[in-house]
Amino acid sequence: MLKGTPKGIFLCHQNDLLLTFTLIPLVSNSAYHTVVALLFSNLSLSPNNSYLYLYHQHHHPHYHYYQQHHYYHYYHHPHQYHHFYHHQHRYHLYYHHQYLFSLLPPSHPTLPSLPPSQPQPSSPATLTTIRGHHVAQLDPLGILEADLDCFVPSDLITTIDKLGFYGLDESDLDKTFRLPFTTFIGGGDTTLPLREIIRRLETSYCGHVGVEFMFINSVEQCQWIRGKFEPPGAMHFTSAEKRTLLARLVRSTRFEDFLARKWSSEKRFGLEGCEVLIPALKMIIDSSSAAGIDSIIMGMPHRGRLNVLANVIRKELNQIFCQFDPKLEAADEGSGDVKYHLGMYHERINRETDKTLTLSLMANPSHLEAVDPVVQGKAKAEQFYRGDSQGKKVMSILIHGDAAFAGQGVVYETFHLSELPSYTTHGTIHVVVNNQIGFTTDPRVARSSPYPTDVARVVNAPIFHVNADDPEAVMHVCRVAAEWRSTFNKDVVIDLVSYRRFGHNEMDEPMFTQPLMYKQIRRQEDVLKKYSDKLISEGVVTLQEFEEEVAKYDKICEEAYTSSKDEKISHIRHWLDSPWPDFFTAEGEPKSMSCPPTGLEEGVLQHIGLTASSVPLEGFNLHPGVSRILRGRSELVKARQMDWALGEYMAFGSLLQEGVHVRLSGQDVERGTFSHRHHVLHDQEVDRRFCVPMNHLWSDQAPYTVCNSSLSEYGVLGFELGFAMASPNALVLWEAQFGDFHNTAQCIIDQFISPGQAKWVRNNGIVLLLPHGMEGMGPEHSSARPERFLQMSKDDPDRFPEFRGDFEVHQLFDCNWVVVLLPFRKPVRIHLISKPLSNARINPYPPVHYSTPWVGPGTRFKRLIPNEGPASENPQQVKRVIFCTGKVYYELARERKVLNLEGEVALIRLEQISPFPFDLVRSEVERYSNAELVWCQEEHKNMGYYDYVRPRFLTVVANQKPIWYVGRDPAAAPATGNKATHLNELRRFMDTAFNLGVFQGRKF
Repeated sequence: MLKGTPKGIFLCHQNDLLLTFTLIPLVSNSAYHTVVALLFSNLSLSPNNSYLYLYHQHHHPHYHYYQQHHYYHYYHHPHQYHHFYHHQHRYHLYYHHQYLFSLLPPSHPTLPSLPPSQPQPSSPATLTTIRGHHVAQLDPLGILEADLDCFVPSDLITTIDKLGFYGLDESDLDKTFRLPFTTFIGGGDTTLPLREIIRRLETSYCGHVGVEFMFINSVEQCQWIRGKFEPPGAMHFTSAEKRTLLARLVRSTRFEDFLARKWSSEKRFGLEGCEVLIPALKMIIDSSSAAGIDSIIMGMPHRGRLNVLANVIRKELNQIFCQFDPKLEAADEGSGDVKYHLGMYHERINRETDKTLTLSLMANPSHLEAVDPVVQGKAKAEQFYRGDSQGKKVMSILIHGDAAFAGQGVVYETFHLSELPSYTTHGTIHVVVNNQIGFTTDPRVARSSPYPTDVARVVNAPIFHVNADDPEAVMHVCRVAAEWRSTFNKDVVIDLVSYRRFGHNEMDEPMFTQPLMYKQIRRQEDVLKKYSDKLISEGVVTLQEFEEEVAKYDKICEEAYTSSKDEKISHIRHWLDSPWPDFFTAEGEPKSMSCPPTGLEEGVLQHIGLTASSVPLEGFNLHPGVSRILRGRSELVKARQMDWALGEYMAFGSLLQEGVHVRLSGQDVERGTFSHRHHVLHDQEVDRRFCVPMNHLWSDQAPYTVCNSSLSEYGVLGFELGFAMASPNALVLWEAQFGDFHNTAQCIIDQFISPGQAKWVRNNGIVLLLPHGMEGMGPEHSSARPERFLQMSKDDPDRFPEFRGDFEVHQLFDCNWVVVLLPFRKPVRIHLISKPLSNARINPYPPVHYSTPWVGPGTRFKRLIPNEGPASENPQQVKRVIFCTGKVYYELARERKVLNLEGEVALIRLEQISPFPFDLVRSEVERYSNAELVWCQEEHKNMGYYDYVRPRFLTVVANQKPIWYVGRDPAAAPATGNKATHLNELRRFMDTAFNLGVFQGRKF
């Protein structure tokens, strides 16, 4: 141990990559607590025994100080640890009190710190900055704490008696202290009395705004935020700005009042209690437009949506009002949706900046927060197609409810995409409408975190809590948030602490469950009344001017209401949030109803195949195993054959040649779950050197994007769905690691993909790749659950369709099916690609030959592959026709050959299950008119395809003959986990499939 009183400390200051050290004299034994150090991980500073000792050990900085016989070790301090740990271990040892009051000459006293025995941070100024939000006046109702900690930190100076905690008394309040260079509270002053220092800090951090930001790793970003809140007069607004704010509040408030008067018994999920949301969003939009943003994609829940549509997006009021008319007839565009789920796309001039601005509010279901990743995906796509690599032209805004923001896991998933290279939108502004209640649930039993916004801390997003009944404070916070996003391209959260004036909907009685809160709410003046009184008292507006503004907007509403009565038909198309103006006709119809051939010249296939089996970069060090895979591809190309991986490569490559962007996303898709794809090659000697051969096919090709995602299904599938909305000239694919992993993304499938076109007239080309195959891998790695997707297909099993024109194309147009090369896009019936797992790994089946009759010019996708061989040559002698799909065909073909039944049993493959190929199936049934019909599948009877195909087969044969089932028996689990059981099941249904007398005597 070292003895003696320390004489000073070293201040370590980091500027870019330069560290400078300044010796700071210590004027008291406790002043060493006021240290800031940014420390490189390999730095070891050992000054003489009178100074601070800093060193690094085991990737974690430690701070040791020796004074007399006391040993102080701050490594385990909970309030300091999360500040000085850095995820890259490059630098920092970062202490709370970076605002040094020890840099004072003897003529000015030092602001005392805590004694060494106290574990808390040392300075009142620091505590106010870090923890002032705990005592900020955030609740408009004045009855609840904004956070759930329900305590006032004991070391915050909230009363005079707290001064003694720092060795001060009331007489010290008038002493003058020199301000450090790190603070902004002085404005033009370099010294201030302690009383004024405390007042200014409280004004900045303990008023109607509470700022959480000191957990952020970057000193630059922390200083930037302090510079926005600490300077005197930081929240100053001109009279013109105040009048604009008042006018926007008038529109927001009177819109809800108008709806309440005209439709008092209708659900509308109004914004009463947080009317300031409208001017808040408009301030964000104005500031972003001024910074160069010209396209904003927004997502929000149902509460306040109609107001946002009317006063932010500027949807025609008469179009909104007519949605309340019960006599309004629906157009034949689909089933539609309730008015508070609808979206809108609008291009207009921003009045504040005179710049063109495109606003898109995404339609969404009642499933709160499900729209979050969808918005992010669409924003990313627009940035990608516009070459906006820094997010300077396109941005996203997400509006949340407090209960959903804290409770829904997809919020966390979406945040974790925000910094990933292939998913980042370069900063999203999150606005939380914090009603301090979730339906009927008190926040004290709805979340474990102090704030509903705490999830944002995981990505170092600053969080601005603000009292929603202080409009000017809200405007300041919104302006700062927009500037933050423009400056740092990172997420930011605005927490509008407000209330909900009525129940969850206007018909609900909130007094049942929150009696005290709603007694206070009934006494509460609305924010418009408060703010108008304030401006009138300040002389910014007169009472007459205010009343004229109210009357003007009321007149606009009345005129729109009158004209809305002329609307007789509700057109969902008027609410489209993602139009493709050049893809369809002006009426939104396909420009043609034909499907072009998709075959390719063999030379093109050879070129793609050779690229797929080579490395286009010089000096690239491949792994020997990957080299072996590429050699195998080369041999397939020479033999004019392809396996699954090579076929996929050729399909993607041919689209890229035609200028169609291809994006493949999902868990481990770059290599492929089964090590079959290898679209990204990694140099074995150079870190982060990689090659994507598919981007080296042609000099003028479209780009190919392949990206491993985070370990998320819900968030990533939603993201890719949003990406696919932006352009029809793209193939966007999401691959599940195993087929059944889509079940954690079921909300996106059920609420967006399957019904999206029917509800919102929204076109989309998202494709789901779902690896599927029964191979004894267990219940969780076998079935892609095709029965679920088939159940969502809307084609009628009992009606034989009318054959007209290009029947195949018309059938696809009429159903909810995903197709890529057609003159329309079907967003919501999944193109279910069931990839045999063994086919993807080590193919036990013969590779497919690609010859001109199959893939050459003029060819197209085969919905049904008829039997090939002796049975097709003499169809009248065939006793059984087995229809099947997927890899079970190879098992059947092998067994048929072993049993020498190729002349008696025909095998027909359905390559397209939905929409059902009625025309081709009827042709095959008529061809083998003497044969019994069998459907064979490897899935259990209550799963797979049987329940879907059976009624359609019966429609084809007019219920005159049965379609017998061969496959596994019904079961609760998709597959067995025992290999021997799996093989026994396979053996049993193979025996049944080729036992030609097994169904004799049975009735159907």
